Amino acid sequence: MSDKTGIEELARALVATGTEIVSSGGTAQVLEAAGVPVTPVEKVTGAPEMLGGRVKTLHPLIHGGILADRGEPSHLREIEKLGIAPIDLVVVDLYPFALALAEGHGETELIEHIDIGGVALIRAAAKNWRAVTVVVSPESYPELLEVVRSGGPSLELRRELALVAFSHTAAYDATIARYLAGNESLGDRLVISAPKMLDLRYGENPHQRAALYEGFGSGIGSSTQLGGKELSYNNLLDADAAWGLATSIEPPAAVIVKHTNPCGAASANSLESALRRARACDESSAFGGIVALNETCDGMAARAIVETFFEVVVAPAYDPGALDILRQKKQLRVLAAEAPSAAVELRSISGGLLVQSCDEVSGAGEWTVVTKAEPRPEQLDDLRFAWVVAATVKSNAIVLAAERATVGIGAGQMSRVQAAELATRNAGPLAAGAVCASDAFFPFADGIQTLADAGVSAVVQPGGSVRDDEVIAAGDERGLTMVFTGRRHFRH
Repeated sequence: MSDKTGIEELARALVATGTEIVSSGGTAQVLEAAGVPVTPVEKVTGAPEMLGGRVKTLHPLIHGGILADRGEPSHLREIEKLGIAPIDLVVVDLYPFALALAEGHGETELIEHIDIGGVALIRAAAKNWRAVTVVVSPESYPELLEVVRSGGPSLELRRELALVAFSHTAAYDATIARYLAGNESLGDRLVISAPKMLDLRYGENPHQRAALYEGFGSGIGSSTQLGGKELSYNNLLDADAAWGLATSIEPPAAVIVKHTNPCGAASANSLESALRRARACDESSAFGGIVALNETCDGMAARAIVETFFEVVVAPAYDPGALDILRQKKQLRVLAAEAPSAAVELRSISGGLLVQSCDEVSGAGEWTVVTKAEPRPEQLDDLRFAWVVAATVKSNAIVLAAERATVGIGAGQMSRVQAAELATRNAGPLAAGAVCASDAFFPFADGIQTLADAGVSAVVQPGGSVRDDEVIAAGDERGLTMVFTGRRHFRH
């Protein structure tokens, strides 16, 4: 037992039923010191601990007692002939490899936290669950104590505990495998073991079941809820989209998301100002949306938030006064989260899993001006801002921005000119003088003409179309500034 919490109470209860306790190493010493009758494992095996404790329980006299099939007469005759006593209960708490990894230990120390004998004991007991009970965590002791005192575990319970055991060893090995893989995120085998963190009310629709499982790195999945009603599947999806964008923008900034698409984003001299400017981009869509702030939420920002009905607010932290204001809205879910840190994204398709490295948005240093007109410094600043936002908008995406705030967004359209028409229509008169970011190239000049007709002054796009010359010529004809990034940012 690495974690010896509750082991004395459990051992005493077992002894009271006439059970003989066999234990190894430090656990045996703890039980002896507590006055609990215990047989050291080396007394059973006749072999001392070896190799600094690496070999203690790996012995036929132990594993034979666990693995003997009680319903197979030949097994029973064999262990009797060899003097092997059947073992009915195996309780193991593995070396805490994940904890040692989280604490930053070096490889030499980590190797010594890889349990071998304990995993073998657990798997042997779980394999023979029809006769043997296996427990892998102190959290299961209360249930075990209850059934021990009432006549012993049922076959159904032993099967349930075997499932827990195999899931436990699978997760243990997965953690080690991920460590050994290092930065190799797209290897020949994807090893996933994700404990359930939260049951959700339902999925995207009420007839769908849903749950949250632990993922890779930090972010919304590991956030802390500080207020409001329970989270839904859609809340978490939208919160993740909002948080990912908010943490990519220069603070103080605010993002509002609806159906995983930003409907407003702004960076300003205060969170309150950023929020109000983000909301002004599309106030009707902001209603019922998700808000993400990339600095500690203060009282002014909190008061601005509660002016509109929002489902969720996410921030790295909250001032006490701000939290009091937000908690007055009983429906508003309040989350505190760390910045996203995952290296890969996973999505399921029928019959498979898609895995890709996370998208990274390149800076303006890699851009090329392709029109006669050069961008002014303030235009370049807005182009950078719009480009970051566009990378998070569902394709086809067109984002209009002015003074580091979105003024019109066209998301998820089947043609790019339709996305441009939607963005300029949403922006209205604010399109005049604004800049535009397009997540992929313009296949025809009509998109540029639509933007120019609305008064857009500058465009950033990847380039790469067979009609780039026509698109550039259309920009020059209308006096637009245009830069190519050489990298697209589709988001499906």
